[in-house]
Parts: sequence; structure tokens; C-alpha cells
Amino acid sequence: MESDLSDAVSVFVELRPRLFGIAYRVLGSAVEAEDVVQEVWLRWQRTDRAVVVSPVAFLSSTTTRLAINVAQSARVRRETYIGPWLPEPVDTSNDPEAGAERAEALELALLLVLEKLPPTERAAYVLREAFDYAYPDIARILRLSPVNVRKIVSRARKHLTDDQRDSVDAAEHQKLLHAFVAAARQGDTASLEALLTPDVVSLSDGNGIRGAARVPVLGRARVANLSTAYPRFWPTVEVEPVEANGRSGILLHRDGRPATFMTVAATHRGIHQVLWVFDPGKIAAFLASRHRSRDAIVSGVWAAPLSGRLTGEGGSRSAVCRG
Repeated sequence: MESDLSDAVSVFVELRPRLFGIAYRVLGSAVEAEDVVQEVWLRWQRTDRAVVVSPVAFLSSTTTRLAINVAQSARVRRETYIGPWLPEPVDTSNDPEAGAERAEALELALLLVLEKLPPTERAAYVLREAFDYAYPDIARILRLSPVNVRKIVSRARKHLTDDQRDSVDAAEHQKLLHAFVAAARQGDTASLEALLTPDVVSLSDGNGIRGAARVPVLGRARVANLSTAYPRFWPTVEVEPVEANGRSGILLHRDGRPATFMTVAATHRGIHQVLWVFDPGKIAAFLASRHRSRDAIVSGVWAAPLSGRLTGEGGSRSAVCRG
């Protein structure tokens, strides 16, 4: 029995980055993804593993279905969200692909687009584009026909705008972000406007917090003016470069505490989105993901501590993990 449980732990720990990567991309929330992964672990414990032909298939299927259930519930909750909603950024400095075979469907701007899709469509796109699952395998996970899955993935791809398809590489993204921050700190609106596309939009996620714009700010001049906010904003913060979702970002500290996360989305035409996260819960989630990433280097694997969960203690924090 002890040997069997040890094997179960080993299998789960090995697959855990993939499971988190699937759940995070479907949900856009590291906290909710962790809840899903914890629930999957509890179900894996209770399962008769002797009859499981493929642990990868079982755990991937369970994760995807639970994530879809949570996404359906989250959509209702987010209807009461105050102002723009943005995905929770996650630290990817030590795991640039966040558990995927390739770093697809990870950038914040793309996750924001995926959030507009029905959860099943989103899951199909994630499994295909980020994890390279075959259409028959996705069909089994989603309990659909391969023909339907192909149509769903094709439909999801069509939702992506040209800006998402033509984003700059990581080096150019970092260059544009640093130029944006330098100009904003100096109050140089002319230089800022030169970096922005005419149809640029600034989105501030604060869920009603003071100082966060509650509506999208559109247009080159308005976004440049908002982003300088000089001298009220930039002189009161310290700037820390970070990596989030496979791209450069900055963490702004006020009074020694991390208070705001910011990044941009860009093509060769320029910066077309400026993304600000003020929500304290999402800042805390990003900091937690940094700790997980650092722990991975120390332990050699990316896995939350399983102590206290080997006997099913603690349960899942997410009441909607049913499926």
C-alpha cells in the first residue's frame, strides 16, 4: 500500500507542471488553477489506479473537466467584477513555458482573448495549441467527436486578432516595455505616443480599488496621458523588472511593498495594449508563483508540498471543483 501511494505521488509530481499549465490557461487564474490541481490530486488518491491504463490521460482529462467547471462558475462571478478583468500574471522566469510543450496560449493578452470563448472551446484550443494533444485525444477528454473538436479549435483560432498572431518576440517586447516605462517616468508623452499604435487600449484591473481606471482607455493621446500621470504616480514607486507569462513585465513597489504589475502587448506596428494589475489578490498570487518557481530550482521539480494531503486532508478550497 505504501509503495503504491509512493508511486502515485511520483507520477503526480512528474505531471503536475502540465496539469497546472492546462488549468491556468483555461482559467486565467493561478489561484483557481492550484485549487483544481489539488482536487485532481485528491481524486488520484481515491482512484483505483490499478485499472488506469494511462495516468497521463486520466490526470489530463480530470484536470481539463474540472477547469471547465470552474471556468463556467467563474464567468458568473466575473459579471460583478468592477472594471476590466485581467488574468493573474504568473512568474515564468524558471519555467518559461509553464508546464507546456510550447509556450502557446500563455501571454496575458492572449489569455484575455481566450477568456471571451466558451470554456469548452477554450480548453480545446489550449490542449491543441499549447500541449499538442491529438484531436482524437482531445475528443476523448471533452467527450466530443474528433470532427467537432477540429471545428471548435478552428473557431477558437479565428477569434484571435492579427495583433495576437503577429506579436513581437521576447527581446523586442522587453525593449518596447523598457522604452515605455522610461518615457512614462519622465512624463515624456511625445516619446510615449511614438511607441503606441493609434488604436492602443489601456486596461486597469483593480476591482474597484482607488486609482485604477474602471473603463478601458482608448487612443494614443489618452493612453500616453494616463500612463505618465506625472508627477503623481511614478515618483512614488520603485520599479522592479520581472518575467511573467513568458514576457517582460514590471512590478511597482510603493512604500516597500509590491503594489502594481504592468506589461504591454505589441506587434511591429507598436504597443497596442497596456495592461495594469492593481488587484491586491492578483499581486499576491504573482508573488506566490515566484516562490513556487524558486522552489522548483531547489527541489528539481515544480510541485506544491504534498504533506498533509497524502491522506486527503485539507480538501480543495474551490467549492466548484465537481465533475
